[in-house]
Amino acid sequence: MDTAFKLLGPHHKIKTEAFDDEKVTGVACHVSLAVTGGMKGAVGLAEDTSDVSIACQQVGPISINGELEAGEEVFSEPRSLMFKKLRVARFCDEKRNTLVYLVYSEKLVDGSPQNAISTVPIAPWTSETDVPRCTDEGDGWF
Repeated sequence: MDTAFKLLGPHHKIKTEAFDDEKVTGVACHVSLAVTGGMKGAVGLAEDTSDVSIACQQVGPISINGELEAGEEVFSEPRSLMFKKLRVARFCDEKRNTLVYLVYSEKLVDGSPQNAISTVPIAPWTSETDVPRCTDEGDGWF
């Protein structure tokens, strides 16, 4: 989706991507992010903004494969040639049996306060009666 016209090079855009949490089967996440156009964007030299959003949802029976670690990275993508990365980390709110996904931008010199979260309550899928419990190892936020 174009957000700004550029005479030379591609327009500024909003891009969406989907990814699955490899340790938590049955959860899919979607992120939307800004992509800088123009001549710098065309040759890969532009630094994209830190504007990002995330939505995660249960898409099937949830099963947890291994131990979950507080703040474990589940997705990352470069946002500039060398210095900036988009990251998604997973946390577990044990009291509410809910997975919490945090998306943020990391920059080598100065991080960005731009972030967003999405939560996925672990619930039975259709007729499933045995629901797994999420747990974090180490110091969690909850």
